[in-house]
Amino acid sequence: MNRLVLAAGLTVGALAASAVWAEQYVDYTPVKGVWEVTTIRVDPNHIDDYLTGLRKGWSASMETLKKHGVIDQYMILQKLNSGAGANIQLIQHFPSGAMMDPDKTRDQAIQKEMEAQMSKTASAKLTGGFDKYRTFESDEMWTEVKMAK
Repeated sequence: MNRLVLAAGLTVGALAASAVWAEQYVDYTPVKGVWEVTTIRVDPNHIDDYLTGLRKGWSASMETLKKHGVIDQYMILQKLNSGAGANIQLIQHFPSGAMMDPDKTRDQAIQKEMEAQMSKTASAKLTGGFDKYRTFESDEMWTEVKMAK
């Protein structure tokens, strides 16, 4: 019995000693910036309607944020394989987490531009029926990591 316990102890000790622990900035490096990923489930019969609405509303808002340097990239992903669950992702990249901090001058300028856009495109008509066929599943913040070579 003592030999079994001793053997088990030695085995665990050897495994622990040989375990490889990832070390930040040695094995991987975090990349500056934050990705916001919003996942949405849209009724498959209305995906074209939803994408058209995003082009007129969400994309225009993203261009305004990009113009002001709040984000540097954005994209829409559509799931290709059918099936239950979310099928649209709205993704935007903040060049740094600090861009999410409030900035009165910048934020008021953005708000003014977005209100002008909404009045031009009659935004109420664009978003009026979306809630009938879309469900927000998640809104998550991600950061990229680069693996060492």
